[in-house]
Amino acid sequence: MTSNAVFSHASGHEQVIFCHDERSGLRAIVAIHSTALGPALGGVRMHPYRTESDALNDVLSLSRGMSYKSALAGVGLGGGKAVIVGDPASDKTDELLHSFGRRVDSLGGTYITAPDAGTSVRDMDVISQHCKYVVGLSAACGGFGDPSPHTALGVFRGMLASEVYLRGTASLRGRLVGVEGAGKVGYHLVRYLLEEGARVAVTDVNDAALARVRSLGDVRTVPSINELLSLPLDVYAPCALGGSLTEERATIIPARIVCGAANNQLTDPTVAMSLHRRGILYAPDYLVNAGGLIHVAAEFRGFDAERAWDSITSISGTLGEVYAIADREGVSPAEAADRLAVRRIAAGAD
Repeated sequence: MTSNAVFSHASGHEQVIFCHDERSGLRAIVAIHSTALGPALGGVRMHPYRTESDALNDVLSLSRGMSYKSALAGVGLGGGKAVIVGDPASDKTDELLHSFGRRVDSLGGTYITAPDAGTSVRDMDVISQHCKYVVGLSAACGGFGDPSPHTALGVFRGMLASEVYLRGTASLRGRLVGVEGAGKVGYHLVRYLLEEGARVAVTDVNDAALARVRSLGDVRTVPSINELLSLPLDVYAPCALGGSLTEERATIIPARIVCGAANNQLTDPTVAMSLHRRGILYAPDYLVNAGGLIHVAAEFRGFDAERAWDSITSISGTLGEVYAIADREGVSPAEAADRLAVRRIAAGAD
């Protein structure tokens, strides 16, 4: 037995689709937040959510962030997201991915899926066997491969733009950057930082990820986020799962800049103002982590990979614009980014 349940949500989402397939074990939710600027593009996350409500809250928040991310990245696309409930290490099968692909294909291109936490380029290749609306494919299947290096590059450029705003120079040489999360994106971010001449400290719950990142060079690894934040950081980069920026943590972050790849870093919008009042410059997550989106959007549009790399330079300029709006309108950079995104989406809807 299979089913798709569809409803519109009071949060402003255009569609929220619940997908269930008993044969494959698929339990998924697709959230389409906005198609005002184009088809809703966003990755599919696989995670062992404790409840369906947890999965729903996550996909609603993530899809909204994708709308804003697409608007600020200027890729001519809207925002959506999907989540699959399950442990990617034990519950993921080709049959489950095929079932998910059929659900996405049935939406006729309103939503375009891509890799996210818990899914991979290989998974997108499997999904593409039953779905035309998927990006982040391997080169063998006509794609650009793993978008993680692009995502990391956008975060790195966001750090440089933040340095320009604070200190007037686009350099991280000698700065101490604390990276929380040494996964796919964190690994490449550390590589860019070392090439820049920054000093790097990293924490992760996965010992293998820490060992891998140490192989890049002179990287200090620490066992916990508390120990990372006890260091005299210049930059703090949250690159694990969301919710890393709490009110409590906002009072102890030593860095002048917070700029990382994780989605939904703020547990509450008030945290952004708490950081702002402490003089901590917060680079909005969905702006600086848009490099992966630019990568898969270029694949969707049929551009070449070189053009995707070049497009990521726009992140620095947009972040500078956000900081200028924050100064002019007396708000935090997070609120300024939201305002700019909403204005661009509204202009597209007119």
